[in-house]
Amino acid sequence: MSTESSLPGTPASTPLYARIADLLRQALAGGALPPGMVLLEGPLSELLGVTRNPVRQALRELENEGLVARFDGRGMLAGGASETPLRQPLTPGMLGMGDESEPVRKAQGWEHIYHAVEHDVVHLSVFGAYRLNEVELARHFGVGRTAARDVLLRLEGLGLVGKDERQRWIVTPLDERRIRNLYQLRWLLEPAALAAAAADASAEEIAVMAQRLRRAKARYPRLTRAELDGLEHDLHVALIGRCPNDSIVESLQRTRCVLTLSKHVLGAAAPMPNEDPFMQEHLDVLEALARGETGQAQEALRRHLEASCLKIVERVRLVQERVPAPRLPYLA
Repeated sequence: MSTESSLPGTPASTPLYARIADLLRQALAGGALPPGMVLLEGPLSELLGVTRNPVRQALRELENEGLVARFDGRGMLAGGASETPLRQPLTPGMLGMGDESEPVRKAQGWEHIYHAVEHDVVHLSVFGAYRLNEVELARHFGVGRTAARDVLLRLEGLGLVGKDERQRWIVTPLDERRIRNLYQLRWLLEPAALAAAAADASAEEIAVMAQRLRRAKARYPRLTRAELDGLEHDLHVALIGRCPNDSIVESLQRTRCVLTLSKHVLGAAAPMPNEDPFMQEHLDVLEALARGETGQAQEALRRHLEASCLKIVERVRLVQERVPAPRLPYLA
């Protein structure tokens, strides 16, 4: 089984550790991983077919969310420190994988460099159009040209890069006009997608997402950018991605670059806001869905998107004012 099929609903551009964390979240939420189960890096990495490093990162993220905890022993406890340690062999079924499933494969070449390139390209995009040299990109990161091309193709799917008339890779500018155009598309499509997706989402799944938001709100601003990105992913990718209309989902895929911008600049080039940047707005949507009030959820989502547009425009201005345009060795 490939990584993508092992982790349904998680895009291939997501870092490997985040995909592993998502797989473990689902197993914990669904009860497949029993409370108190001792999770060790070695057995997890062996079962998933990955190195220990992404497993370690995934467990650290879940620890920050309160889903696993350290105890007086090796490994982490599923469910928190109050659970009685349960030491038993880890099976594929505990991770929602069938016994016949192949392990999650090791990261491919493009996965090792994707996050770094995405970070570079997002910062470039707020300063204008830049040409990227695929050969120099591969040389800079010490990977093959196929891996470099795979990264660029995935960034193209997010609307961050494209090709000019001579088929050369170009960073697509993410200026104020384009941001507002993308949000206009989201205002039109996301509420409709949410209504369609709500019929397929279980009450338990919505409750788990809402609980993650409440825990994060209680800890804000002591949150990592990866955690914030995961919360954005819950609503705007995982839940709305359940919409059965493939054309709507594909169109929304091209707007994901605005989510990627916040992922890389919030807390870095742009400071963390004094108040919760979006979590209560997401909660308003999920709580309306939990009550069965789909129309209220759609309206809450529209309000959230309107507020988000203004925030993203401001973040772009801060980056332009405070951070010089990156000078990268793979710019043509």
